[in-house]
Amino acid sequence: MTVIKAAISQTTWTGDKESMLDRHEQFAREAGEQGAQVMCFQELFYGPYFGITQDQKYYRYAEAADGPIVQRFAALAKELGQVMVLPIYEEDQTGVYYNTTVVVDADGTILGKYRKHHLPHLDRFWEKFYFRPGNLGYPVFDTAVGKVGTYICYDRHFPEGWRELGLAGAHIVFNPNATKPGLSNRLWEVEGPCAAVANGYFVLQPNRVGREDNEYGELAVDFYGTSQVIDPRGNFVGERGSAEKEELLVRDLDLDLVQQMRDDWQFYRDRRPDSYTQIAKP
Repeated sequence: MTVIKAAISQTTWTGDKESMLDRHEQFAREAGEQGAQVMCFQELFYGPYFGITQDQKYYRYAEAADGPIVQRFAALAKELGQVMVLPIYEEDQTGVYYNTTVVVDADGTILGKYRKHHLPHLDRFWEKFYFRPGNLGYPVFDTAVGKVGTYICYDRHFPEGWRELGLAGAHIVFNPNATKPGLSNRLWEVEGPCAAVANGYFVLQPNRVGREDNEYGELAVDFYGTSQVIDPRGNFVGERGSAEKEELLVRDLDLDLVQQMRDDWQFYRDRRPDSYTQIAKP
């Protein structure tokens, strides 16, 4: 049996970037003390969820995918011997920005990045003001804990990307989020388990929690936390996170379940890509 310990965290905006960075370093250290070998933070982890408004000042939160924040946490990853998934606001060049996850191996090596493909643009989720759609495909990274992929928040509504990650060999997919109550509540309950079952891998979904009214006042929304870890059979691994307060979740993942699920349900064998005529059409 191959068991690893994985950690995800949820918190709300403290009011400044430096304290957010310190808070997430603390999460990683606490996870390490509990034996976690891999850690993933929430979407855009070191800032507020600035999609609430359309304001140029938030462009200043963007930095390079190998910039100071990633370098800081890459050094921490090496110190702790912990794989890290870092959801950042990436500046590719001046005026060209992406919603990105950077994957760092347990020795501090920056393995690569994924850029969010699907961007919402609706009330208090004005993401097309801030980001270009992702253009790097659906990479899967060979890490110290196995084959890891990522998918970001609104992406989760699109099953095609989940399948791409499975076909690329993912055994664990991290899906960091900034999700609020409303139409998404029921989807939050079912989409992660459905993706895990359909593709035979673990799905880990950290979500923001709390009301960021210290940044947005009456415009603020209530992020509902309930971060969750889901096994390849669609079962929650341990309790879901709190709906109201910050929390660190550390869970055991039995990676043998990936092979067992795929042996029991031959979804990859029985796919019919020759018959799927509409999926890839614009």
